[in-house]
Amino acid sequence: MAIETGNRPRIAPRIAELGPDDATALLTVDRWAFPSPDTKIDPDHVNEILSVMEWDRTRGAYLPDLDGVEQLAGINSVYSLDLPVPGGSVACGGLTWVGVHPIFRRRGVLTAMIGDHLRTVHERGEPVSALHASEATIYGRFGYGIASHVLSGELPRASKLREVPGADRVRIRLEQADADRHADLVGDCYEAARQGRPGMVSWDSPAQRRRKLYDPPRYREGAENLRIFIAEADGDGPARGYALFRRSETWEENRPAGRVQIREFVARDPAASQALWARLFDLDLTSKVQLDNRPTDDPLFRLLIDPRAGRISHADNLWVRLVDLPVALAARRYTAELDVVFEVRDELCPWNSGRWRLTGGPDRADCTPSTDSPAFALDVRELGAAYLGSVSLTSLAAADLVTVTDPSGLSTAARAFGWPVAAACGWTF
Repeated sequence: MAIETGNRPRIAPRIAELGPDDATALLTVDRWAFPSPDTKIDPDHVNEILSVMEWDRTRGAYLPDLDGVEQLAGINSVYSLDLPVPGGSVACGGLTWVGVHPIFRRRGVLTAMIGDHLRTVHERGEPVSALHASEATIYGRFGYGIASHVLSGELPRASKLREVPGADRVRIRLEQADADRHADLVGDCYEAARQGRPGMVSWDSPAQRRRKLYDPPRYREGAENLRIFIAEADGDGPARGYALFRRSETWEENRPAGRVQIREFVARDPAASQALWARLFDLDLTSKVQLDNRPTDDPLFRLLIDPRAGRISHADNLWVRLVDLPVALAARRYTAELDVVFEVRDELCPWNSGRWRLTGGPDRADCTPSTDSPAFALDVRELGAAYLGSVSLTSLAAADLVTVTDPSGLSTAARAFGWPVAAACGWTF
């Protein structure tokens, strides 16, 4: 593919729908945007990874190359998600599969795709868009704010945990993970456990449930195939939790130094959580347990006898963008009664710009236009960061990201926006 590198008049990308017949072109752009081994694409692998694609929400951006031939320059898709928010949930357009071919960078491709995405999300009546960012410097300029953080890292084998009543009576089954046997068990448990956790989006179609257990050799990086610990319920009730994991065999100075890599951990109650973690910390021939995308208030970190023993890092998780501001703010609940006017800047979704009066509390909320003087002003990016209740408006003001004219109004809003359960999204879409 040839493209002129000198100055030339900018041509606006053409945005068009992509369908199953465009799968090869889509994957080609994706493999250019995200470095991949130059090997033949396995048709079975392609069918599996595209099985959860919503083709009616998949788009491409086209630009001419040096010879004037139009080429697919960028791609993106959307998952139709249910997003838990404080005290409720909203329909959410989960932006995914975003990629720009390297030869078409700095041609306005991403800007055109994001603009198209926000318009279509608004037209569909989804008040919120969300994503996981491959690069943290990209999406803030489009109004996405970091609304949740997670903990990742590793803990040593045999890490000791505090006792939890009933954990010693939890029955744990160990099996090789299998989509035919475990997709519904995992899906049902995940759906039950995610309720009440802001940010923990739905992933519940039959294809999505199976996709959680997809385990081709290319995903294993030399480790074993996927295993599952199942915390069983008493009688015939639903599973109390599960851990999807794999082990790798490594030896250092004649001693076993294998890793336990956890793909997903879900528990419905404290006893099941403690029992599952205790088993993961007690696997032979291993020396460390690797964690990923754990909520900042995960009970594990309260149970550790020695919380300093591991190496844990803090990272951004879900990025949230309010697309229909009054609907989004009215959909969630607030920990205290509030009646506050604030001003919002939003260049890409101008219908959000202006002054708004937010009233509400634990049982109700309403957001309407206002002409009164605002207590504070902020960009829609900061409002998205605060939306799930885990990023404080006062912390944003301390960073000079919120302009405050009425400190008491900001303080009231900050208390009301907070939520007792930390936002997190354990599934990276």
